[in-house]
Amino acid sequence: MPEQAQANRAPLYEALMQYMKKNDVSFHVPGHKNGQALRGEMPPEQDLLSRVMEIDATEITGTDDLHHPEGAIREAQQLAAAQFGAEETFFLVGGSTAGNLALILSVCTAPGDVLLVQRNVHKSVIHGLMLAGAHAVFLAPRLDAPSGLATIPPAETVREALRRYPGAKGLLVTHPSYYGMGASLRPLAELCRAHSVPLLVDEAHGAHFGQHPALPESALAQGADGVVQSTHKMLTALTMGAMLHVQGGLIDRALLRQRLAMLQSSSPSYPIMASLDVSRSLLAAQGPALFAGGLAAAAAARSGLDKLPRFGFVKPPGASGGAAAYTIQDPFKLVIYDTTNRWSGYELQQRLEAEGCVPEMSNERYVVLAFGPGTTERDALRLLQALERIAVAAEESEGASEKSKEKAAETTAQPATAAEKREAEQEEEQEEEQEASGGDPAAELSTWNISPDPKPADPAIRNAEVRSQAAAGIGAQVTGTVIDLEPADCGSGIDAEQADVLPGISEPVAFSLAPLSQGEIEAIPVEDSAGRQAAEMIIPYPPGIPLLYPGETITEETRSRLIRLRHSGAKCQGAADPLLLTIQVKKLIKKAGNEPHER
Repeated sequence: MPEQAQANRAPLYEALMQYMKKNDVSFHVPGHKNGQALRGEMPPEQDLLSRVMEIDATEITGTDDLHHPEGAIREAQQLAAAQFGAEETFFLVGGSTAGNLALILSVCTAPGDVLLVQRNVHKSVIHGLMLAGAHAVFLAPRLDAPSGLATIPPAETVREALRRYPGAKGLLVTHPSYYGMGASLRPLAELCRAHSVPLLVDEAHGAHFGQHPALPESALAQGADGVVQSTHKMLTALTMGAMLHVQGGLIDRALLRQRLAMLQSSSPSYPIMASLDVSRSLLAAQGPALFAGGLAAAAAARSGLDKLPRFGFVKPPGASGGAAAYTIQDPFKLVIYDTTNRWSGYELQQRLEAEGCVPEMSNERYVVLAFGPGTTERDALRLLQALERIAVAAEESEGASEKSKEKAAETTAQPATAAEKREAEQEEEQEEEQEASGGDPAAELSTWNISPDPKPADPAIRNAEVRSQAAAGIGAQVTGTVIDLEPADCGSGIDAEQADVLPGISEPVAFSLAPLSQGEIEAIPVEDSAGRQAAEMIIPYPPGIPLLYPGETITEETRSRLIRLRHSGAKCQGAADPLLLTIQVKKLIKKAGNEPHER
């Protein structure tokens, strides 16, 4: 750690302040000329944008160059590396997305390279696999039974995957999850080190880890080789501000710099970079005290929620008395739900927003509330008051509804017809099914349970099937998962007898940028999609974890979840039909004497 006075500095921000104070005449880009173009267009009290533009500089003398740092940016990145425990740190102006892409493209350098990947990853990881033309071996994360939420793959799964795929270029996991849950990374780091492959960690939601005794240990401290952090999410940088940290010799840093230069803008935002510098400086200056207010607010919210029986929240590890799949939980993430199961997470979010409290995200079951260094106990009180009003209003509404139903039953009590009985039975079955999915925490939307195509039990039959389809041109690469390759096809040295993959470990799945033509796809009702191969990616957002990849076979469970997403009004990226009435799938083709199959 550098001398404290030096660590407290923000060299890039200071350079920009000096640039602003000099008040030189700008004969360079950007065209707003330090905000002059906007001044006078709005009342001074509303003119925030022109003030930001005063430090919206470009690569000129004194401001350095992100892609070839020699001055203020270089010093700012070195100070960040010291603060976060890295050997080298790179500023990112494209969020953690840019970091994930760069890491994947740095370790998967040839088409067909195998990367071990946690199944429930952010879409940027999938996009990185597509750009690299890589083959992903997906590892199922451990599922926490009480909450239904996924963490990281267990060490046993990783050990077996490394044994089966000794040529794998690395292991990529997400830690912590969007819900703030995780487990120790040390066993995974030790396994990777023993096999001389890098452990890559998408720590987008854990930039604050390791910066306070009450916070979990960081991925770097546990031995990760490459770590991506969204400094803007849980620390104090501007949106899109992130950092990429590396240590050890398993990642080619020269290649990593080249990849970053390719992926990031050649005109990076100086306000974003300055905010990264200031965020790190704030950590250095205040230390753990920076988090005291936010932690107190989160504790107050949990204490208050204990007094509101209508709402529950995911408890810290061990608090429920049983074993949990997660051993750490970010105290800044509060994951709440309706204990009566009447509301989905989406519905509860809508009610909170109507009360002026805006959550981070929601899903079928939960609402995620993100606290942070800027959260106050007053904010927590406002949240609790909103939840109390929501609970009271719901109790009154539900009570009135029950009375209305009873009155209607009394006045219209007549023998039901056979048709009415059938209709009532169908409605009851639908309600039971919805309750089972909404009330069962295991109905959490993720990708851990999307299974590959059904395969014959005999590996020899499966291998012959794959080669036959490949020879016929079936399963040609599309934008995402298409070909389920046997290990031998990836040069891993695994023989045919080992090709039947253990539960939790997928076969290598090929990714490509090559799109399907419109003639090869069709839109069908979601209700009819089970058993078909998807031709589009369906991404509930937030949290941005793909539920379905192109080329995946749509299972009955996935079909049901798509229908539930539609009914809940969830927003999905990637879907050609935003209402999820239809889904694009690969067309079936018929050959003489053969059953129809996918193109």
